[in-house]
Amino acid sequence: MNLLLAEVAQATQRLADAGVPSPRNDAEELAAFVHGVKRGELHSVKDSDFDARYWEVIARREQREPLQHITGRAYFRYLELQVGPGVFVPRPETESVVGWAIDAVRAMDVVGPCIVDLCTGSGAIALALAQEVPRSRVHAVELSEDALVWTRKNVAGSRVDLRQGDALTAFPDLDGQVDLVISNPPYIPLTEWEYVAPEARDYDPELALFSGEDGLDLIRGLERTAHRLLRPGGVVVIEHADTQGGQVPWIFTEERGWADAADHPDLNNRPRFATARKALP
Repeated sequence: MNLLLAEVAQATQRLADAGVPSPRNDAEELAAFVHGVKRGELHSVKDSDFDARYWEVIARREQREPLQHITGRAYFRYLELQVGPGVFVPRPETESVVGWAIDAVRAMDVVGPCIVDLCTGSGAIALALAQEVPRSRVHAVELSEDALVWTRKNVAGSRVDLRQGDALTAFPDLDGQVDLVISNPPYIPLTEWEYVAPEARDYDPELALFSGEDGLDLIRGLERTAHRLLRPGGVVVIEHADTQGGQVPWIFTEERGWADAADHPDLNNRPRFATARKALP
């Protein structure tokens, strides 16, 4: 075992003791980041090339600063995104939400489908859809100027139409023309603040986390936005907390112009997102 791998083993224990959920992964990611190699190449770093700055970043992670803030990058499906203070770090569970949306759009068999991403944050969802549905026209909106610093970096050179604004009133020029509306909105109840992981509670922007006493305030508003934007037969996809399974589909009722409202599980088989179809006239 070379020096770096021995240090990674020690760092793994330190991160585990600090309560970091994935200590080995993070210790290796940070080692690779500091030494400018891939995780699978850590064994090739010479002892003489060990960089003591490794322990500086391990100390930051021990304090539960997000791994992605330290490295400045987050991975989402086939993307590498720039992230940092002020923007919500995309989570792996959202990848399954996007996967369902991609399948839904492809099943529509529409040439140049129109897609809207509400509360886009880093731009992860919008960029993934633009990349994986090649002929799509993807529009995204974000309210926070702090978040937009990162969004603009990520969408630069892409064909995503990024705008700053309130998701509830966004894209009046697209009313009735959109094939799919997707959103990972804030959905944590204010009453759950103390139970949120430190990485999110202390570093993700509150605007991207909390939404009223039951966490569903913004989703109730987005229901109206989605209905306004979608063409008849168009689909909405909304991520929510696993504890909100069963609640969100009831927001998209037949009385409000929806059909086929349903919940869907994530990779851990927990209810993670709701979908509905705008009813035909």
